[in-house]
Amino acid sequence: MSLLTTILRQALKRGSATAVVDDRGTYSYTQLLGGACYVADWLDNTCPSERVGLLLPSSGGFVVSLLGGWLGGKTVVPLNFLLGPQELQFVIQDSQMKALITVEPMLEMLGHPTFPGVRILKLEDLPKDPIVPFRMPPLYDADDLAALLYTSGTSGKPKGVMLTHGNLESDVNAAIEHVNLTRADTFLGVLPQFHSFGFTALTLIPLSLGSKVVYSARFIPRRIIGLIREHRPDIFMAVPSMYGALLGVKNATPEDWKSVRLPVSGGEPLPQAVYDKMQSRFGVRMLEGYGLTETSPATHWSLPQTAKRNSVGSALPGVRTLIVDGEDRTLPVDQEGEILLGGPIIMKGYRGRPDLDEQVFVELVDPSDGKRCRFFRTGDIGHVDGDGMLFITGRKKEMLIVGGENVFPREIEEVLDQHESVLASAVIGLADEMRGEVVLAFVELEEGCTLDEAVLRSYCREHLAGYKVPRQIRSLDALPRNPTGKILRRALKEQLE
Repeated sequence: MSLLTTILRQALKRGSATAVVDDRGTYSYTQLLGGACYVADWLDNTCPSERVGLLLPSSGGFVVSLLGGWLGGKTVVPLNFLLGPQELQFVIQDSQMKALITVEPMLEMLGHPTFPGVRILKLEDLPKDPIVPFRMPPLYDADDLAALLYTSGTSGKPKGVMLTHGNLESDVNAAIEHVNLTRADTFLGVLPQFHSFGFTALTLIPLSLGSKVVYSARFIPRRIIGLIREHRPDIFMAVPSMYGALLGVKNATPEDWKSVRLPVSGGEPLPQAVYDKMQSRFGVRMLEGYGLTETSPATHWSLPQTAKRNSVGSALPGVRTLIVDGEDRTLPVDQEGEILLGGPIIMKGYRGRPDLDEQVFVELVDPSDGKRCRFFRTGDIGHVDGDGMLFITGRKKEMLIVGGENVFPREIEEVLDQHESVLASAVIGLADEMRGEVVLAFVELEEGCTLDEAVLRSYCREHLAGYKVPRQIRSLDALPRNPTGKILRRALKEQLE
């Protein structure tokens, strides 16, 4: 049974039950299904290409458009509305879409952009015949392209990640089994639906279960706490910077978090300072998850009963994990190397970039069962312990070499972030004639604090080896971040250049 068929069956079974709550109202499963049929019928006459763009805020409108696109036999392309005009135009052209679905407020927010050769379809203009044009869903094969998700472009132009119906179905089913999710679970979605985690974990999973999901188009900390109080969600997923912002809501209490069974952090490493503050202030023991857009995305997920601090958890069913050295030789337990992932959740490839496919895919024998499989190079460095728990040290490309020693930015950032004056930090390498590279740190300070470089360097010396202590520490009003809050070290390097 395909993922679309599973969702449609849930919609028919759940009927008048609440499916989605968003900033505009509440929608039942019947309403979502009816709206999706209208969209599919609309696309039959207005979308000449195989792909349709979704330029929408996190909402029931996104769900209706997504399901309508699949009902109409289209590949959906969720568009990151926080990209600059040139990047957004690049994604639209690269995907070869001829139509996109949006809403008037979104166009107003973006300044009514023009997209040559692309027909703009506004949900407000959706024709609503009294008779809903119900239809049988297409029979998708596992290898058929379901979605084209573009990376945020942290290392250059966005890349189109081709995810198949089989990829998404495998990831949804594996996550539900691994975490033991049920229809009774309520989800609160604050990650944008163009983001891979927002797309799969906070849209496809609840729809597949027949659960209720609550969306907020904008991340406003006080409003999010209000939604938690009102809807009592069981599952809350966010990036670490969002948890950090929620800690700033003065009237938030431990009682607000009592319903949250799975407070999940993903998208980037969880700073120790945020972890500690969530536990001390709210009694919340946060759980980390791991995955990439290229892996549909979830591959590992910490569970309350087995969680270990700094681990992103064990692999989801069907996910293969290898740790390899520079020669692709498999490394033993507890030894660090590059993380390779395999299984049915791995993308089909990058759209129109066979050169990149050659770089990231490799066929290796999995020693766990002796099978030769296709693996994806994540670019992340880490190790697996004796219990099968994955720990991530840093990014391969971000590793510094200081006087011949390997240094990962995350270790230094963890120390800086725990200083009372530091809200967030980012570490990069600075070229040095004597040592090859030295450590350069940027800090975003807590309100009312000023930079005392000597104090911060002294604090680092108390917790780090001498060669890891930043040679320089500079303060910024705000560290550069991508739309989901991840700090962009590349932007800091560009500023230096």
